[in-house]
Amino acid sequence: MPTQTLKFAVLAGDYIGPEVMTEALRVFQHVARQENLTLASTAADVGGAGIDNHGKALPDSTVKLCEQSDAILFGSVGGPKWEKLPPKEQPERAALLPLRKHFTLFANLRPGLLYRELTDASPLKTERIPDGIDIVCIRELTGGVYFGQPKETKTLADGDVQAVDTMVYKKSEIERILQVAITAARSRKKKLCSVDKANVLETSVLWRKTVTDYCAQHAPDLALTHMYVDNAAMQLARDPNQFDVFVTENMFGDILSDEMAVICGSLGMLSSASLGAGKNSLGLPFGLYEPAGGTAPDIAGKGIANPCAQILSVALMLRYSFGLDKVAARIEAAVKKAVTGGTRTGDIAFGKPSVGTRAIRSACGAPTRTMPLVRLPRNARSWSGMAASEALPCSRSSNTQSKPQRAATSATTGEPTESQVPMDASLFIEGRGRSLRAARGGQGPGGRGSSVPDRRRC
Repeated sequence: MPTQTLKFAVLAGDYIGPEVMTEALRVFQHVARQENLTLASTAADVGGAGIDNHGKALPDSTVKLCEQSDAILFGSVGGPKWEKLPPKEQPERAALLPLRKHFTLFANLRPGLLYRELTDASPLKTERIPDGIDIVCIRELTGGVYFGQPKETKTLADGDVQAVDTMVYKKSEIERILQVAITAARSRKKKLCSVDKANVLETSVLWRKTVTDYCAQHAPDLALTHMYVDNAAMQLARDPNQFDVFVTENMFGDILSDEMAVICGSLGMLSSASLGAGKNSLGLPFGLYEPAGGTAPDIAGKGIANPCAQILSVALMLRYSFGLDKVAARIEAAVKKAVTGGTRTGDIAFGKPSVGTRAIRSACGAPTRTMPLVRLPRNARSWSGMAASEALPCSRSSNTQSKPQRAATSATTGEPTESQVPMDASLFIEGRGRSLRAARGGQGPGGRGSSVPDRRRC
């Protein structure tokens, strides 16, 4: 059987990002060897690491590497070290949002799945969720108030200061995300809830009318409902399983998906996929795959962060950007077996004995070292909390401002197509026989093993 090569960029980021990425890649390499897969992964700086080593959160060399890859495996960015920078230069805003825009990553799929065995991790009473939680949030990711113009802060003639954000949506953008939501709903229980604020916002009036008309014409088989966002927030806390698939605009999705994460128990268990209109060299969706949590500065370097969300992000990447459903399911099953079998980091241990980051990787079946390691930059501790002796199990990209110890690598071609390429929603889920139910996730108010709220992504 010929070996399939998987070419992807690794952007580990800051604080616990490199720690959990290291263990996720070791699990990936272990499974890849057993499945006769070759991993062509190259690491690059992003976020605070990009600022420290290249002067900006998203270096040009990092963007170029991503363009030459079939997918992006992303960690977490941001932290207190860079909070005094101008807002537009801080890692969260200056790295992740530009990546979404550059690659037209318009569809964020975040499974909210809480294993029955972990219901104690949820702040909801167990009798409300006796079988756990299994829902999916689909969030439009490149429109709305986060990207609308004008966006500015200015001093008025009378000396007062005014800030302006603009919420903008086009009908075509709403229909595009709706195609993904319909496909997801059809692969599950054929229930779709659209969340808006049509009693106040003009964009939501257009949203609701577009959803209603489009579903009537293209998805009459679905049970479609509408809900105002404030009510949706309450209903998620009251009875989350009344939802199956819900779709909403950018800012509402940002808030509701984080609430969903809380009721699912731990940030360390929830992965996500951000899929674009362009396709990779395999003809599959180009995507960015990341944990739902942040950098958890308070526990960085302690070896106690939960790597499950990062490992599960690998599974999502295999499913959507490489079409390897069975391999993805194998990784998901390994994570479930590990945590339901009692191998748990502090965030999901419920006061019982807990283990460290590496023990989770071992419980997933991966040996300590499964591939050659390349050292992180010398100042790694300043941005990730990791010692310089720690390493990511993949090569590092060469940059014009590269450090002497960084190994230069070359990337082959395979650029994703631009956003003008027609989007085939079936490629995301239905066309490859994949079900979002297979994706594993769950998150809570603390970081991945953190005792305090961590750095959230936007």
